[in-house]
Formats: sequence, structure tokens, C-alpha cells
Amino acid sequence: MSSPSFYFIIGDDDFLVRQKAAEFFEALSDDYDDDLSRDIIDGRADRVEDALRILKEAKASASTLSLFGGGKLVWINEVNFLNMGKTGAAQGTKIALEESKVFLEGLKDSKVIISASPVHRSHSFIKWAQKKSQFHDLSKNEKEDIAFRRLVLETASSMGVSIDPGAIECLAGKIGYHPRLGAEEVRKLACFLGQSEDQITEKSVMDLVPEFGEGDFFEASEAFFSGDLTWALEALERHFFQGKDARPLLSTLQNRNRLLIQLRVLIDGGELRPQDRMSKETLNELSRKYAQHFEEGEKSSLNLFSQNPWFLGRLLPLSAKFSARQLIDLQAFFIEAFQNVLAHPKEMHAQIFKNLVLRAHQN
Repeated sequence: MSSPSFYFIIGDDDFLVRQKAAEFFEALSDDYDDDLSRDIIDGRADRVEDALRILKEAKASASTLSLFGGGKLVWINEVNFLNMGKTGAAQGTKIALEESKVFLEGLKDSKVIISASPVHRSHSFIKWAQKKSQFHDLSKNEKEDIAFRRLVLETASSMGVSIDPGAIECLAGKIGYHPRLGAEEVRKLACFLGQSEDQITEKSVMDLVPEFGEGDFFEASEAFFSGDLTWALEALERHFFQGKDARPLLSTLQNRNRLLIQLRVLIDGGELRPQDRMSKETLNELSRKYAQHFEEGEKSSLNLFSQNPWFLGRLLPLSAKFSARQLIDLQAFFIEAFQNVLAHPKEMHAQIFKNLVLRAHQN
């Protein structure tokens, strides 16, 4: 039976794990209203000795009455020795964790929160905690895109602004669903708005947020399919001026084009109309009808039904601007461009893409 006094939060993203644990700590703090009855312990250990000290400190804190009597609220934050690393796999750490089970099961007036990332889910302590604690595995409960959207919306709300759905998708495209960057960029955008505006729009994200890491090269992709030749050429100029590689951009264009082809086929088959709203129910209904044609698996541009409904709804009117023949021709143009990129030095890649844009515009 799980204990109402022991909370255990794990996940693959340390930022999301810490935020979720902080939510529990804040909510439970109502029952521990003086500062001396709350304790946050740094759970990061570089050596076995550190892990032993952390667990000993947590036990002592949870077992000691607060200054005004009653129990204490203890948060062991950012525990990093519940994996197969050198410290986590050491026999001394395993013994200390085994011994800590006794005091965690015997909590009465005190409450303990443990937040850990990264973890090895087959670790014996984690398996034990699943049965004995209020257990939360963020990686299993929330997919990456869902966690990202939740965090962005919560951050915007905390800053006193709203963010429209288009801005969320644009932000995700630019920074690759990175939750910590998403929160920071929302704070930056909210500060930029000041008191004159109260909504983060897609335009503000496009203008003010740079692309990070494996971002989706959102502007260049948007511009390419917009039909606006001037914007497409300017976006490419900015892309290559910043020293970015050609192949990830080409991959992004191909991925979007694959989705447009699938949407165009559904439009031509009478399953969708360009003006339709792509709801989750609509997508699920179409998925049930055509699922046999697709392999199940992770999100992929090869499977329309693995995509976010809002994003597809945004692409739906765009797909109506092209015939299926034009979209298939574009895919052939992308293959030819890829061959040219492989055959020519990097200095020529910008011109290869400009030629691609001009050819697509004439298609």
C-alpha cells in the first residue's frame, strides 16, 4: 500500500521532474507553515559517500520535530544515484537505499518528497517505491509534446499573459519541444509585451525566438510553402547567413511535404475539406479507417495519424493550394536537391536551395 507521506517523482527531463516536485512541495507546505518545518536537501552525489550523507541527512531531518512541534516536510531534490552510473551501482549506495526504506515506510507526522532524474527504471529502489509511495513517472504519464504544451501554458499564465495555439506550435518548431527553453522563451516574450499587450502571438514567436538545437527551421519551412517568393528567398538567406546546415532544412521540407501529400489525398477522396477543423476525434476516426496502411510506432511524417491534430489543421488549408501532382513533383525536387547537396561543397548549398525555391515557385 502506498504511503500518503512519501512522494516519489521521476522522469527523463530533470527540469520537468523538478517542477512537478516543486508543485507537491508548495501544496504540502500549507501543513508546514513555518520555515523551520520545511527542508530541501540537494540530492546530487558524485561519490558513494555523498549518497550516504544525503540519505542520512534526510532521515535525520524527517525524524526531528520542528521548532514548534509536529513533523517536517523534507524534499530530496535532484537525486542522481538511482541509475546504473558509478555511484548508483555501488554496493554502498544500494545498502544505504535499502536501509532508508525503513524510515520512509515509518513516516508519521513528517512527509518526504524524492525527485530523481535520470533514473534506471529497473532499479530495485524504484520498483519498491512504486508500491510504497505516491509515485509519478512523468515520462510515462506525459509524452514530450504534451509536457511541453502544459509547461508553456502554465508559464504564460504565471506571467499574466495568454499564448495562442499557433504560437505554441511555432515555438515548438523553433526549439524542438525543449521544455526548459520553452519556459524561458515564454518569460522573455511576456516581458517584451509589457503592459501594452497580453497575448503571445505566432508573429511575436516568429520574430523574437531564435531556433535552437534540432529546431524545425520553422520560418524557412513556412516561407517555402507560402507561395511568397520574396519571403522564401529572404528566409533562406537568413538560414545560410547563420551558418546552418542544408540537410536538416531539406529533411524538414520533405517531412512537411509528406504530410501535405497525405492531406491532399484525403481531400481528393472526400474525407476532408480545406475549411474543416482537424479535431482529435476526426483524426482518430480517419486513423481507424486507414490504420492498416501505416506501421505503428513513434511520431513520423510517414504516418499522418501520428501527428498533432492542431498542427494538421494548420496544414489542411495549405494542402489545398497544391494539387497532388504538384506535391509529388516537389518531393522529386527535394530528392534532386539532396543529391546536389551531397555532390557540391557547402559554399554552393545556398544557391542549390535558391534554385529549389525558384523551381518550386514555377511548378
